[in-house]
Amino acid sequence: MNAVVISVCLMLGLSMARVNVVIALTISAVVAGLFGGLNLHDTISAFNHGLGGGAQIALSYALLGAFAVALSHSGLTTLISKKIVHSIGANPDAANIRKVRYILLFALLSMAIASQNVLPIHIAFIPILVPPLLHVMSKLKLDRRLVACVMTFGLVTTYMILPVGFGGIFLNDILLANLRANGLQAVTGEVTHAMLIPALGMFVGLLIAVFISYRKPREYNEEQILAVEPEDGINKRNITIALIAIASTLAVQLYTDSMIFGALVGFVIFSASGALKHTADQDIFNQGVRMMANIGFIMIAAAGFAAVIKATGEVPSLVESVGTMIGQHKGIAAFLMLFIGLLITMGIGSSFSTIPIIATIYVPLALSFDFSVAATIALVGTAAALGDAGSPASDSTLGPTAGLNADGQHDHIRDSVIPTFIHYNIPLLIFGWIAAMVL
Repeated sequence: MNAVVISVCLMLGLSMARVNVVIALTISAVVAGLFGGLNLHDTISAFNHGLGGGAQIALSYALLGAFAVALSHSGLTTLISKKIVHSIGANPDAANIRKVRYILLFALLSMAIASQNVLPIHIAFIPILVPPLLHVMSKLKLDRRLVACVMTFGLVTTYMILPVGFGGIFLNDILLANLRANGLQAVTGEVTHAMLIPALGMFVGLLIAVFISYRKPREYNEEQILAVEPEDGINKRNITIALIAIASTLAVQLYTDSMIFGALVGFVIFSASGALKHTADQDIFNQGVRMMANIGFIMIAAAGFAAVIKATGEVPSLVESVGTMIGQHKGIAAFLMLFIGLLITMGIGSSFSTIPIIATIYVPLALSFDFSVAATIALVGTAAALGDAGSPASDSTLGPTAGLNADGQHDHIRDSVIPTFIHYNIPLLIFGWIAAMVL
């Protein structure tokens, strides 16, 4: 058994058994190193060396958490909630509730798409925008697993097909560049076209989540929501300060390309303006850091885990083993290449980091089976995207959890990871295979 397969399966098994994801990642990293031929000292050294790769995003999450808690005390979140609740009415009928649900889901989907392709702020909007809406979701009895699926769809699918923002980085700077570097004569227009069928699989998964899996009402404890998102009084001055802080946070992040400094500026504006004088700044900062601490530690541990996997050198051997076990069966070759991509991305936690690893082997392997240029693009692109949704260590699942679990009522594994894995990885595997066979 390959060390990557063993460690990823162990990590997923431990996570589903309710072992803390940080512990699961750390144990799995040690197992990956030992099975991959590293001694214990080299394994720990690789793990420690990789930890720094997650420090930036962990600090970003901590500061965004502090900014989100400060925002909840400004009165802006109360205003938003009251406006939406008022639109529902005192005695709403089922049709009105259903209408508001779809409007809210569409708004979150639009924001997720915009965060990738219009205003490339990635998951920074989630811990700021989503916790204030937990009141509304509770009133609507909206299943948060559905909300996680909707946001993950927006975070993943759009970079697969829209060549702007993060999509431009994924499709052109990484996917196309690595394909060309490994001998595939592909042009820019072919990349988007080849990824349309796999993206259709993501859309099918979204429809299943919205209209079948999670359409039934789900109850949440209102007291737990109020404990972290208190309904403070509405003060026009504080609302103005909140809007200025939000705009400043966005502007600074876009200018510096840093979530850390964007969130820091937003929190400083709240503190300096006196909008938080009825509470202690330090208490609010600590609340925010606590809210996001688990997510940050998962990202740090995931970076260490990915570093150990790379240090073992087992990823290329795993990919190469595909060629020896499939003979001349083209359909089996396509399926195994996609499935191996799923394992690699779920372990590393980033589709962007997976492409350089697999393209070196996948391109000549695909060409040896006489796959077309478009089919090869679909194979490599889909193999990388597989596992981004559904990985315990991926931004695409950690981001939604960061917002939806603000009150402790949304489990990362059972409410974000498993739902997105089922609704996106399975359809993506099927539609990616279809793309490879028909293009």
